Amino acid sequence: MISARGLVHAYGDRRAVDGVDLQVAPGERVAVAGANGAGKSTLLRMLATLLRPKEGSLQVLGHDVPDSARAARAGIGYLAHDPLVYLDLSARQNLELYGDLFGVADRDARIDGLLDDVGLLGRSEDTVRSFSRGMAQRLALARMLLHSPRLLLLDEPHASLDARGAQLLDAQLAAAADDGRAAVIVTHEVERAARVADRMVVLRAGRVVLDQPLAGMGPDAVRARYEEVAG
Repeated sequence: MISARGLVHAYGDRRAVDGVDLQVAPGERVAVAGANGAGKSTLLRMLATLLRPKEGSLQVLGHDVPDSARAARAGIGYLAHDPLVYLDLSARQNLELYGDLFGVADRDARIDGLLDDVGLLGRSEDTVRSFSRGMAQRLALARMLLHSPRLLLLDEPHASLDARGAQLLDAQLAAAADDGRAAVIVTHEVERAARVADRMVVLRAGRVVLDQPLAGMGPDAVRARYEEVAG
């Protein structure tokens, strides 16, 4: 699903991502953790083909990036830290626009099902400007899933979700793994990684300092291992 070697991205003279290697297999869920400024979101945006690597090689879903970024994007579902939805459109209109862009064949039925899943079917005709941040984030979650992507890329996805939204997200991550889809989840809640991920990758100053399978590790053990290396 992802094969990255020696990835570098810099802002001026500062290397936000500094030689990262990352492999993600089908069905795998990888949590990316680290302190603020460690390079987590920059790495995720490169994987989402939104930032070009300055150095290194990157394949996403079998496509070379950036040369074949457009083909890779067709199979990516990206959830940013901010919902990035159109405030003056209704919830339904937001999803209709996205469905048309991705050529979703069963668009209307898929929209109804996802709006119901995220608890917004009764507010589907309301403009997003009237939504709370948590509701907007649930809409963004529905948008991410609309075109049935093979690779999910999520930046602090639980941060603005209420309990129902968080449960839905966790269920979708589990279902994705069962279907052979992959997910990369940026999080500062490292204890949650024990519940939603198979591996934890920790970044410090743009470099990988830990790549740890999580099988058999509880939240306390994950936190302790993170604190050993995060700095």
